[in-house]
Amino acid sequence: MSQPQWSEKIKTQYLSGASNQFVVHGNVHDRLLISTAETKSPKLGNLVDYLVDQQLEKFDLVLSYELGAGLRIESGHDLFHKLRDGEDLPKDPAQAIGYLDHLIRYLVNLREIRPEESSQKIKTPLAGRNYHIGFIIKSAELVFPISKQTRDYQLSSMAAVVRSWSHETYFLEQNLAVFLISENLNDLNHLLANNPRAARIELEMPSTGELSEAFEVFAKSYPGALANFSTSPALPASRLAGATLSSIENLLKTREYSGESLVEDDLADLKKELVEKDSQGLIEFLEPTRTLDDVYGSDAVKSWMRQDIELWRQNDTEAMPMGYLLCGPVGTGKTYLVECLAGEAGVPVVKMKNFRDRWVGSTEGNLEKIFNLLHALGRCIVFIDEADQALGSRDSGSGDSGVSGRVYSMMAKEMSDTGNRGRILWILASSRPDLIEVDLKRPGRVDVKIPLFPAEDAEGGYLLIRALCKKHKLDLPRTCPENLIELIPSLITPGAAESIAIKVYRFVKTRKVDPLAALIDCLDEYQNPIPADIMEFQIGLAAREASDLDFVPTMFRKYTG
Repeated sequence: MSQPQWSEKIKTQYLSGASNQFVVHGNVHDRLLISTAETKSPKLGNLVDYLVDQQLEKFDLVLSYELGAGLRIESGHDLFHKLRDGEDLPKDPAQAIGYLDHLIRYLVNLREIRPEESSQKIKTPLAGRNYHIGFIIKSAELVFPISKQTRDYQLSSMAAVVRSWSHETYFLEQNLAVFLISENLNDLNHLLANNPRAARIELEMPSTGELSEAFEVFAKSYPGALANFSTSPALPASRLAGATLSSIENLLKTREYSGESLVEDDLADLKKELVEKDSQGLIEFLEPTRTLDDVYGSDAVKSWMRQDIELWRQNDTEAMPMGYLLCGPVGTGKTYLVECLAGEAGVPVVKMKNFRDRWVGSTEGNLEKIFNLLHALGRCIVFIDEADQALGSRDSGSGDSGVSGRVYSMMAKEMSDTGNRGRILWILASSRPDLIEVDLKRPGRVDVKIPLFPAEDAEGGYLLIRALCKKHKLDLPRTCPENLIELIPSLITPGAAESIAIKVYRFVKTRKVDPLAALIDCLDEYQNPIPADIMEFQIGLAAREASDLDFVPTMFRKYTG
């Protein structure tokens, strides 16, 4: 079994002497495959198990600390009992950090003692040796959180002590390895998260290859649940990419207990369920039940999108856009178009939900988690609705403690990562694209800007209403009757047309009238839900944002000047 890339990075950094302190973040609470000389086949364990068995296997002493549980001996019990004076191990964070600091200093002093040169009083069998010592601090963000006070002296002093282990010569002379485990890097105190002497190690979601190896282990433990995949473990592995090993293992335990075997048709729904659970409600999947054939009008837009999809299918990613911006007045069907594009492309569509949080660092931590999940999903479309509100701004002011500026910076960096081209397609939607930072809309982040408009005239409005009424099995004449033209609202949007179609359906069912009579009744004294001045303003914004004039109908090109 090959070692993960992050594991090899730790080994290289430590053995070369470049770093002895590692900030491990990302998918740190997942199960991991562990292979040791003693085990004939890989086993599953947590991150601490992996570090103790793989990275620190030959260390003389490994201690771990967790808030609440206190200090624990992970390996090297005999040595520790020779070193300690019999006192109870501290649980309080400040006392525990002080204890560890004292222990390292004591071991350095022991190393300097030369028994052959010392008097009988200080001779000890522990002297003169350079012990390999490992410290693992679990949930380090709880022990060293981002300070909410300007002068939190105790927290700062604790963080300073731990940071000193990575750069002071006194400690570098000791064979010491320190691991700070934090799910989100942005939740960890900046003295440690930004320590230039510490190596940042990101644990990504399990790759398809790692999932395949895990399913070979699962097949032995849960034969009933995986009875249909006993000869092809790679199939569920590829279909469940994006889920954690923990969530997959829990699923298999449940299926094994209930006597239910997984079937291939289950995998897509299970992936959606598992990934949404792992994200803790930060993302959701949109159901791609439609295709671009279900979009009324917008022929130039549909043609462009279909060309991009064909490039995607041919793996010709060089010409693939990094992202789209969908802009237009409220109700022009931006979300609907995304759902139709997803059905056409045949890839999952992930909608980023409200990732902003009131706690310091939580918003940035939520974004870290979302990005980690997206990287593991493979090809996907990421939809950000109301992008003018969600993406933050470069100059956020003091009202939100700089959160908006940090969100902007993280999103800008992720959206411009060329490694995502052909893997992640970003789609932003907004009726106020003027409020989105210009840098976020530039080519390389958003390559195609697509405006969506209301119906151009009464006939177009009628055809839109007719198409939506047809979905409710209501038949209207193919062409707009003369007596109806004056009643059709100007600049009607798909959203408004949908509400009219539902009202027509209601009247047909409750008043027992034909659809045309019901439509006339609905349009009598109809008031457009969007004021005319707002509609005109948002149409102008959308027309000016368009990356190609072919996307702008002739009637609305007057707004582009």
